[in-house]
Amino acid sequence: MAKVKAPRVSVILESNTGRNKKFIDNKTGEKMTRALFAKKIDGGEYPGYYTRIQHGLITPASKPDGSEGNNLG
Repeated sequence: MAKVKAPRVSVILESNTGRNKKFIDNKTGEKMTRALFAKKIDGGEYPGYYTRIQHGLITPASKPDGSEGNNLG
């Protein structure tokens, strides 16, 4: 059976409503707020991710490609 590769970035804190608030880069160990992660995505540091506006806030998301191994989890 194939191993599922850990995603580059994981969610480490959610709000009571389920909004992702804090993230960790599993490669570097850097912890980031939603806003910082979004800024780095828009700056080209995370090519497997994109940002979108959701309920008025910029929100990081993984680019859909059919792989469960790179979703924000």
